[in-house]
Amino acid sequence: MRPTTAFLSAAAVALASAAAAGAQVAPATAASGPSVTADPSGARVDRARAAVEAHPGATRYAASQQLEAVDTVVDADGTSHVRFQRSYRGLPVVGGDLVVHQGPSGGWKGASQTLADDLTLAVTPAVGKAAAGAKALAPSKVTRAIAGEELEGSSLVVDARGAQPRLAWKVMSGGTQADQTPSRLATYVDAKTGQVIRTEQEIVNVDGSGQTLYSGSVPLSVTPSGSSYQLKNAGVRGGTYTTDMKNKQDSYICQVTGSGCSNGTLVTSSTTTFGNGTNANRASAAADAQYGSNETWDYFAQVHGRNGIFGNGTGSLNRVHYGNRYVNAFWDGSKMTYGDGDGTSFGPLVSLDVAGHEMSHGVTENTADLTYSGESGGLNEATSDIFGTLVEFYAANASDPADYYIGEEFDLAKGVGFRRMDNPSSDGSSLNCYSSTAGTADVHYSSGIGNHFFYLLAEGSGSKTIGGKPHASTTCNGSSVTGIGRDAAGKIWFRALSVYMTSGTNYAGARTATLNAARDLYGASSTQFTTVAAAWSAVNVS
Repeated sequence: MRPTTAFLSAAAVALASAAAAGAQVAPATAASGPSVTADPSGARVDRARAAVEAHPGATRYAASQQLEAVDTVVDADGTSHVRFQRSYRGLPVVGGDLVVHQGPSGGWKGASQTLADDLTLAVTPAVGKAAAGAKALAPSKVTRAIAGEELEGSSLVVDARGAQPRLAWKVMSGGTQADQTPSRLATYVDAKTGQVIRTEQEIVNVDGSGQTLYSGSVPLSVTPSGSSYQLKNAGVRGGTYTTDMKNKQDSYICQVTGSGCSNGTLVTSSTTTFGNGTNANRASAAADAQYGSNETWDYFAQVHGRNGIFGNGTGSLNRVHYGNRYVNAFWDGSKMTYGDGDGTSFGPLVSLDVAGHEMSHGVTENTADLTYSGESGGLNEATSDIFGTLVEFYAANASDPADYYIGEEFDLAKGVGFRRMDNPSSDGSSLNCYSSTAGTADVHYSSGIGNHFFYLLAEGSGSKTIGGKPHASTTCNGSSVTGIGRDAAGKIWFRALSVYMTSGTNYAGARTATLNAARDLYGASSTQFTTVAAAWSAVNVS
């Protein structure tokens, strides 16, 4: 069974196993307002580190481990949540991430973690690096459909994503996926047996869903440069900018080694206007991408108090016109990239909800870092659909009325997009309801469970029209759910992501995380708390 996220109160350390299975645990102190992300250094980190050492049973800590603080969230009442990455005898622990929760005066309030067992393993491999690399590449031609796949490197890690931690080689390989998306594949090989444990695609993409093509005339911040203007934020939003890839794609050397990569050509204009609303002007799609990144930045800043994707004010890059008839978009850890579609069924994938989706992958990567496989991968994709949709509602753009359809703007053939959050299974592949096999489904399809939950939490069950489109959501247990509204639902999901979820959180763990978040924000007896529980039950997550 995949390990889950558990919030353990000081009074409930003995109930750790129940919490790991998704059980409700003792409440955190309610926060009066949104949380604030702080620099992960200083007294709070020192205090959290001391708390880990003082509670080895709850945190599975031992002297053989090292902790690196990567993020700190401080609530309005002073409660702190410090996120650590863990290593063991000098080796990174995949799934070793840990969040320590402490009261305003430093009192222990519990921990969230993926690690399901103590770390006591030997770190000398029986399988060598070269053998592990060969094992990782062996199935590529048969099962992975990655052109020109070659090794980038291998490193020893402790893989703690399963029930028992084990020594493994993390083998990185690069190439090109079948749809032209670059590939950066991590293959975990058991360093004792040589068995391939799993693979994880680290180029995160979306299955389609971008004056502008889809959002009409929008305001943009541009940067003057001599007698022209650059499509770049001037002194705001971290200087995020947009480039034109001129229908080229990342070179083979770039995909394999990460060097010699092109970020395209910065989009410029002789006036302060970019694009003319048609594909005939290449700057139109660029304007969509820039607008989408702006609205996403503003949404996270204004609603959740987050300073950009990385939480530190650093901007990013949008690349448009990538590849030839490329029907996809992706986030690669530092930038967003958008294809032009095939021109028949799909137009450029630069719609507002997809821009929000892509940037939200970055937010996830820099908070819970949900692993992009199994149930945690479905939650990763659901998180991007959720926040991409909330960005659309935040923007309130009359040319693109907000709804719970994903990518409908560039769906030239049907106008319904690739996914629907109200009824995920309407696409013929996504899951409406949880079952024990959910973790074996493609992450874009298992995301339907999280999408369905969020829709029910925000809007409730039944039929209605939203953004001019029909929405109809039924439950998996025959219940009726009354929604709490998008604002409350979004705040609950963000707090769960940034405070309680860890890399291996599964659907049961997401239920626990969102209940903890709802309790913090609204109280254990609130309508919001009880509706979170009801909405999860409505998609068969208990």
